[in-house]
Amino acid sequence: MLPASTGVLTATPTASIATPSIARPEVQERHALPTDELLTHSAGYLRFDDLRKHCAHPQWHLDPSVNVFINSALTAHGSEQFRTLRSRLYQMRASQSLRTLLVTSSIPGEGKTFVTNNLAQAIVRQPDRRALIIDADLRCSRLHVPLGAPASPGLTDYLRGEVDEMAIIQHGLEGNLCFIPGGNQVTNPSELLSNGRLRTLLDRVSPVFDWVILDSAPLLPVADSSLLADLVDGVLLVVRAGQTPAETAQRACQELQGRNVVGVVLNAVGPQHAYGAYYSSTYGYGYGYGHNVEPKAAQPSLHSAEE
Repeated sequence: MLPASTGVLTATPTASIATPSIARPEVQERHALPTDELLTHSAGYLRFDDLRKHCAHPQWHLDPSVNVFINSALTAHGSEQFRTLRSRLYQMRASQSLRTLLVTSSIPGEGKTFVTNNLAQAIVRQPDRRALIIDADLRCSRLHVPLGAPASPGLTDYLRGEVDEMAIIQHGLEGNLCFIPGGNQVTNPSELLSNGRLRTLLDRVSPVFDWVILDSAPLLPVADSSLLADLVDGVLLVVRAGQTPAETAQRACQELQGRNVVGVVLNAVGPQHAYGAYYSSTYGYGYGYGHNVEPKAAQPSLHSAEE
């Protein structure tokens, strides 16, 4: 596990999400960049309301065991941690361009999908805030699971040129959260992610949303996240407390050298390690990258450690 002296790993300490002293959320979020109402499209310009009208509308069924805002047993502490994370991201946005965000981890099982989903849920609970989450983990797509959403058509289908963006963007609940699933399984995810179509997609959708958040593969097993880090404004690294070896987290930071690592989320922090509020929940999604990993129940907590 990470030694106590290391605190939080970040490429730029002044921009770290784990900064111990922060402005009040209502002050931070005042600096949010205005959302452009228009999306450049081949037929002209498309407003967000038009996008929501023409995209797919499946019925989502959120999993209460991993969505902290709909589970009364988790809401008191878990939701507050994600509001804090949201506020710190808005604070950083006051001094840098930050609209597209990659969420990754060193190895499988650290909670990046959990963080992606609940961060987006925190954002869209603010008035008139819009978020798009994209499952860019094309080797083990799981972001549709906590949403209870269809897994396809999705990003792989778009990257192969089989569908347009309207076919893969889902809007399954009331509010301003949209979702692009991973899509049908492919054998060449790295080649698809680097073929240029994802950059085009991000250029088209990012003006419409306040935040576009990509859930990606872990950094160390495969090269996909390193490719994606070059396409986004910032990277958020998820580290699992008590499980991720310090040298593994350091290797992940080295992989991200030269990218804008905005901070680290220390996940699964138990009450014996937390500085403040924490929450507990069962979160047992499994991953497999060249080997079988059995899903294992855990007691995750979200905590931003002090530097």
